[in-house]
Amino acid sequence: MPAINSPRRARPSCCEVLASRERVTRLAMLATVLVAVWLVFAVEAVAAGKAPHPASIPAVVDNLRNWIVGILAGLATLFLTLGGLRYLMAGGDAAEVEAAKKALKASGSGYGLAILAPVIVEVLKSILGI
Repeated sequence: MPAINSPRRARPSCCEVLASRERVTRLAMLATVLVAVWLVFAVEAVAAGKAPHPASIPAVVDNLRNWIVGILAGLATLFLTLGGLRYLMAGGDAAEVEAAKKALKASGSGYGLAILAPVIVEVLKSILGI
């Protein structure tokens, strides 16, 4: 009587695991970019209804500051998301963990700059006398 050979699932190779991680990372990055683009258009639509064209230099400087803070916060959030995903998918790989830590540090720097941007603009305005 012949033995019944049940098909065994082969363990995925390391290349297949890395390829699936890359796919997940790409999908996460794509989703993050799509959300960021949607937020930019949403903010633009809201701002278009409320704010007329500024007539004075201080108003232009304030609007520029708000845009810079928004862009910095958005980029910091992107780096925070990517760093977190890299850290979760590192799987014990020391190089990936270090890359994730660098992305998380970059996000912290971005948030710090976003917080300090209004202060820097106010200092520049006081120096220039605007």
